[in-house]
This record gives sequence, structure tokens and C-alpha cells, in this order.
Amino acid sequence: MNAHDADLVIVGGGLVGAALAAALAHSPLSVLLLEGRPPALDFPADTWDARIYAISRASRRLLTQVGAWDRLDPARLQSVSEMRIFGDDGRAQLGFAAPEAGVDELAVILENRELQRALWLAVQQAPNVRVLCPAQPSALAIDADAARLTLADGSVLSARLVVGADGAQSWVRDQRGIDVARRPYGQSGVVANFECEKPHRGVAHQWFFEDGVLAWLPLAGQRMSMVWSCGDALRDELLALDAGALAERVAAAGGRRLGHLHQLGRAAAFPLQLNHVAHLVQARLALVGDAAHTVHPLAGQGVNLGFGDVAELARTLLAEPPQRCGDYLVLRRYERARREPVYLMQTVCDGLQKLFNNPNPLLKTARNLGLGLTDRQSWLKHRLVRHAMDA
Repeated sequence: MNAHDADLVIVGGGLVGAALAAALAHSPLSVLLLEGRPPALDFPADTWDARIYAISRASRRLLTQVGAWDRLDPARLQSVSEMRIFGDDGRAQLGFAAPEAGVDELAVILENRELQRALWLAVQQAPNVRVLCPAQPSALAIDADAARLTLADGSVLSARLVVGADGAQSWVRDQRGIDVARRPYGQSGVVANFECEKPHRGVAHQWFFEDGVLAWLPLAGQRMSMVWSCGDALRDELLALDAGALAERVAAAGGRRLGHLHQLGRAAAFPLQLNHVAHLVQARLALVGDAAHTVHPLAGQGVNLGFGDVAELARTLLAEPPQRCGDYLVLRRYERARREPVYLMQTVCDGLQKLFNNPNPLLKTARNLGLGLTDRQSWLKHRLVRHAMDA
């Protein structure tokens, strides 16, 4: 055994943690990936995961580079050709189409479990990555020489760098006492999948209501995924409905644009909260993904921000010799590079949530007027589309 068990240990083998391990494959760095439980790599072909992501062009580029994109099942991918957004006055709307940005698609919709499977398969092919699963950390100590991670079984791992990729309730972040400003939105995201009577033609829809935001994301085949960001009362009401009643409620809320809906699987809900972390790095420590930030899902950019962290941290680490991967000055370059894009996305999503979740009639008029004005400014729409695609 060397002085260190690995150059870096990644705590958390979800999408972002696995993507970082894959991004460092075939590099001079030795990597340990810790995960509490293995993901399901096989699942029935006729079922659909309720956790759905809209993958941006930048994220697709990263996933291609790390060898995950080609492992995805093409039959479970759906390109988004157009996005239609509707205000809460019944008239205002804003549309984005791929040709306006000179591209074939705005994003690609896929399931969490399908992407997780592809990333784990890529990681398993990496000669310099070792997966410890199941593995549960119990203590973390950092000194000038190493980060030492004690596991629940009593074993101790020594590394030059520990990366926290362990989600919004990050254990790694808490162990190091990194401050996080939490602001619950008082909303939950209710998710469910549906078969549609009418073809969606790759069009995503989003409605701003006084009591929340409803999004329809096209899935492969004649299916769509719903995310309804709403208050607790509406959340409870939706979850209490049987499959037929929920499908009818969702269809009616969207003006029956896709005709009759038939629910696939069960509905679920998750609380929405803005997390702003004071510091992304310390000496021998870095945070990525939801451990570093969370945003409101109305723009669908949460996982793309995490993949942006992966791309930047991997680029930073690979520019230095392995023995410097835990140096604070090296890690600060990663933190500085990510501050602006993360802050910008958090500010935009938070601002939109506040703007549309306000009953003030003057604000209602202004926000709906803004949607219409933006829709008539081709140059502005082009810039917005390009920014979202490259996030």
C-alpha cells in the first residue's frame, strides 16, 4: 500500500459522482468511488423512471467524452425540438425552437436510471477507478498531509483529495462545517409519467399558474413526463388522486394539448429548496452537484449544473500533477470558475419563482407582458436558448 490509498476519493456514486469518476478515467490519478448501495443496472423495459432530466448540449458533450452517451439505449431518448411557455393570464406565451439557435435539438430528455446505468458501466471500464459499494463513511479528518475517511466497518482510507458528491444533504459538507444557506420554497415537485393520446412531436410545455409551475417533458414514444411545482395543499391533493383522476387533472391543466392521458407507474413528490453554499472547496476537499448547490427545477438545469462542476473540476485536476490534486490553490481555480454560472442560474430560477409565485396584480401584468415582449425579440430568444444549451 502506498502512502495514500488513492489520489482522490469521491463520496457518492450518483450521476455527478459517477460522471466525475468517469471523467478522470485513464488519467494519472487513482480514484476511489464510494457509494452506499449499487444502482439497478437492469430494469423492465416497459417501465419508466419518474425522475427525468433535460440534458443540455454541454452535458451531452461531457457524457460523450466520458464514454457514457454511447451506452444509453437510443429507444429511451427523446430530443426536444421546441419549448412553449405560457403565462398565467391565459394569453401571454413564449416559444423557443431549435432552428432559432441553429441546432437540431434544444435538449435530450432521459431517465435517471438509464443515465445512471450508462455512467456506472463507463466507470467499471476505467483501469484507475475502484468502486467500493456498499460503503458508508462515518468520519472525515483532514490535515496537511491527507484526507482520512473512516468507514462504518472501521477501515480508514487516505487520499490527497475528498470530493463530496453526496447530494443536497451532503454528509461530507456537514463533516467539514461548511455553511449552507437554505431557503425552502414551501413547494414540492410532483412527478409522474403518462402515455398520450396525441403525439408530442418533441415539444416541451410549461405553464406558470398562480399556485405553481406545470411542465410537460416529452419522453420517447408517445409519452410525457410531468413535473408540477406546487404548494403543500395542491401536492397532497394531487398525490391523493387515483391514476385515472390524476391523469384527467393533468390533462385539463394543460388544456388537453396531448389529448387523453394514461398514467404510467406511480406519482411521487420531493421538496424544493434553494441551497447556497458558502465555499465549494477547502484544502483537500471539493464539493460538486447538489452538495454544492441546488436550484428550483422550473428551468430544468439542476443536473446540468452538476455536470458543469464535473467538467471544470476534472479540467482543473488534470492540468496538475497528481500530488497537487488536493492543494487549496489548485481547488480555488475550480471554485472561481464555477461561482458565476452557478450564481447566475440560481438567481434566474429564484427570481422567476418569486415573480410568478406572487399574487400582486401589477406583477402579474408585468410578468405576462414580459413573456410576450421576449417572444417578439428574436435576438434575445436566440441568446437565451444558446445560454441554456451551453449551461
